[in-house]
Amino acid sequence: MSDPASSKYAPLARYLRAQSGDSVRMKFSDIERVIGAKLPRSADTNRAYWSNNASNSVMTRAWLAAGFRSEQVDLAGRKLVFRRIERSEATPAAGFSKAASPPLTVSGSSRERPALFGCMAGTVVVNADLAEPADPDLAAYLDEAYGPAA
Repeated sequence: MSDPASSKYAPLARYLRAQSGDSVRMKFSDIERVIGAKLPRSADTNRAYWSNNASNSVMTRAWLAAGFRSEQVDLAGRKLVFRRIERSEATPAAGFSKAASPPLTVSGSSRERPALFGCMAGTVVVNADLAEPADPDLAAYLDEAYGPAA
């Protein structure tokens, strides 16, 4: 992936760096005006386009390198909020040196773990019995061919 500082999204990074507040509300049309080009179609239809994963796109790397993360993405309203992040939250791919802050760890068990270990716990709900076979016909066939599971 190319360097965000030399990409068509560099003006967005410069714009965000110039902001003094902790958050910047922008319409997609504002971003298009800043970069001087239309956003890709996926920006309007794909929420993942606005994720804060540095390997997502050059544009993502541009806002991360500027020290911001995307939040409150409203695809229907074509708007979002860029929130300033602390250096300790930033990743090396976002343009901050790894030496700037040590990795966050959590103690309290027999070993230290990264601070983000389990950060998604409880955020995903599966409305299915994961112990049930995905294909009941296949389960019946396997029971008939090999006997019931022990």
